[in-house]
Amino acid sequence: MNPVWAQRREEVWNDCLVSPDVFTQMVHRLGEFVVPYQHALETEVNGRHVHLSLQGLLSALERKNAEKIATFVDVERQVIQDFIGTVPWAHRPLVTVLVGQVAERLGEPDGIIAFDPSSFPKRGTHSVGVKRQWCGHRGKVDNCQVGVFMGYVSRHDHALLDFRLSLPEDWARDEHRRQVCHVPLEVRYQTRQGQCLEMLDMWGDQVPHGWVTGDDELGRHTQFRHELRARGERYVLGVPCNTTMRDLEAPLPAYAGRGRPPQAPWQSVTNWRQSLSGDAWTHLTVRDGEKGPVEIAMVRRRVQTRLERKRTGPEEWLVITRRPLTDDWTWESRASRDATEQDERYRYHYYLTPTAGCAVAFKEPSLGELARVIKAGACIEASFKRGKGEAGMDEYQVRTWEGWHHHMALTLIAVWFLIGETHRGQQVTPALTLPQVRYGLSVLLLEVYCTPGIDPICRQVQRQLLRNESARFYHHRARKCIASHKLRREIQ
Repeated sequence: MNPVWAQRREEVWNDCLVSPDVFTQMVHRLGEFVVPYQHALETEVNGRHVHLSLQGLLSALERKNAEKIATFVDVERQVIQDFIGTVPWAHRPLVTVLVGQVAERLGEPDGIIAFDPSSFPKRGTHSVGVKRQWCGHRGKVDNCQVGVFMGYVSRHDHALLDFRLSLPEDWARDEHRRQVCHVPLEVRYQTRQGQCLEMLDMWGDQVPHGWVTGDDELGRHTQFRHELRARGERYVLGVPCNTTMRDLEAPLPAYAGRGRPPQAPWQSVTNWRQSLSGDAWTHLTVRDGEKGPVEIAMVRRRVQTRLERKRTGPEEWLVITRRPLTDDWTWESRASRDATEQDERYRYHYYLTPTAGCAVAFKEPSLGELARVIKAGACIEASFKRGKGEAGMDEYQVRTWEGWHHHMALTLIAVWFLIGETHRGQQVTPALTLPQVRYGLSVLLLEVYCTPGIDPICRQVQRQLLRNESARFYHHRARKCIASHKLRREIQ
């Protein structure tokens, strides 16, 4: 082998050497990590349950719902189910602690606040907020719940900070379903754009940032873009491929001397993009992929879009990204059917960013800076993948308003602990990844809770028997017939 390649292979292998310091005292550090969150709750009992719930979410359980967690940490099933599902403790103090920690450790002046809805497919119709609606998880209209999440992206890492359950309008008007699912009286129907603005107003001053980004579900609403400009926020928001605009940099026909001066024609961004020449695109490398550098092509142009009732909107920069269809790196989320389009060779996405805020003009951003902000959408998708893959974000079995918010708060905290442990471990093992940290912690938790012995085995088997026989008993009682005893057989 070439000496240069042999040296590089040796360096790569050295990055993979795992020291015991990575996992030593990790369970103890989890106990210290949870203390501020325990203090944020009103009662000592709830604080203890936070620690137990986090241990269950970070374990190797196949399904991380309340029943499985209770079995793993060896407490009564009803204890964890009540704590997550029905006990009315406020999750907002936990989020406040989380936001403060993320801002302190990851914050930087040009950080990015990213808003992104995430769907949770459901089979039934009784869980709070469930209806047939666009399900980004499945890429079609389906039965699901939708949460609106606020994330933070910096050069250090990315994390989810806050969330809102999107309550459909028919749910908000249905008093019976509201009562069954414990929806608070003060909760009313709110658009997802309004929920994003609410989270931005709540945390924007505490989280250092220079940009706000989101997909086309947010960017297509001109009022949402107006509200961001009124707050002096710089944004990069996706827009659908049928957005109407006119090119303010296009050469105009000569003025004939009478009538109104000519202006650029209105057209869809798709038609405008198809008229571009090949040399209009600028190629950029956005990151180092597993199989080599990842490149995209971009175009930026000063445009005007239309508001409601065909009114002319303010000047904005239109940004178009292009990447080959063979590129399997999906770093741009698909929020709706018309979020993207493609031809025989490429896939295209469209974005708008402001030229001015409420009282000041913005400096024209570089294509590299715009690419960095657009890439933040992929980071938030990666945050969802972390939550769902490592902490059971989508594995809840709760129907109530409190239960959904409790579970989401706990999963965000669990992932934040894994992020901190990953950063710590990478100081000695640069190749370390977050899933591997979670794997090591799950093995350590098995040693804590699953020590071999007859008594633990008996408790686990008895817990399952009680659950099964209780279900059989109540099934018989509903039909007004006495459930039979299990016959004891003589030991041969």
